[in-house]
Amino acid sequence: IDGLTLTSSNGAVTKALIEGNGKKWWGAIQYAVDKEDRPRLLQIRNSRNILLEYLYFKDSPYWNVYLNDVRDVHIHHCNVSARRDQIDYHDLYDITAFNTDGFDVAGQNVYIHDCEIWNDDDCIAVKQLTGASKQANCSSNMLFERINASGVGLTIGSIGASKDHTCVSNITFRDCYMYRTFKGIYMKSRPDTGTGVIRDILYENIWMDEPTQVPIWIGPQQAVYPDACSLLWPDDPFAKCPVPSEISWFNITLRNITINSPRQSPGVILGNSSNPMRQIVFDNVKVNNPGLRPWGDAYYKCDGVVDGKATHGTQPLPSCLVNATMVKHEL
Repeated sequence: IDGLTLTSSNGAVTKALIEGNGKKWWGAIQYAVDKEDRPRLLQIRNSRNILLEYLYFKDSPYWNVYLNDVRDVHIHHCNVSARRDQIDYHDLYDITAFNTDGFDVAGQNVYIHDCEIWNDDDCIAVKQLTGASKQANCSSNMLFERINASGVGLTIGSIGASKDHTCVSNITFRDCYMYRTFKGIYMKSRPDTGTGVIRDILYENIWMDEPTQVPIWIGPQQAVYPDACSLLWPDDPFAKCPVPSEISWFNITLRNITINSPRQSPGVILGNSSNPMRQIVFDNVKVNNPGLRPWGDAYYKCDGVVDGKATHGTQPLPSCLVNATMVKHEL
């Protein structure tokens, strides 16, 4: 497709409803039956010049919107809702609305703004492209701003290596608010064969209130898949969290991030020891009243990083980042 607009006949007055009746597909028992063989509300692939506006995606059985191998996309003033009940936080019951991702996008030149998302998986997920893709060979040049989101995060991933080389580059999330979200900033790699890179990523001006789980996660995907980081890690002493070595990480910046009263520890920054993350920057990342589970007064699980730094009053400090505000330069 070259040129597609989906909009409401009432414009900004009333959003057009796309109803998925997903509740009969949700829950742990139903997941055991259907697994991921469930319909999406909207899927577009190998297309360009796409506009989605004034749409309301409600109760999708699976991902709400999946744009795969696309170019020149504009989405604005759209809502996503996937709630098992009307509580204003995410507990283990709500999270069993599995895989209800909001906007999943693999492509180039993507602008999504002024949207509201409440779901129980990734709110926005940047997916990968490779050298075998048609519209572009890298998921790149994406801006997400003025998003109100609560779910499993503003996400990069999961990103796996490929024989055609996986690429995600030049992605910005900014000016977003997350109320009682599960995860917040979530960047995740997964095991695969080949090569891949995640680079030039910026999260800026993100505010979170009372996130349920770890609000910052940069590292391997937590999942039930083979060789993934266990969903029980680190609470179960026998659970493992392997870090894929095939994905290279460069130039990841979190700037002006405020997190208030997370129930758990502030974060995970976990690279592979043989291919560590490089140029990780926390610039004015402040966590107020952080939880102590599971990492106590260490606050972060932080390993497998080189050339990382924390600046401008970042508190608490991840142990694997250099406190650049304390470095003295000789004249």
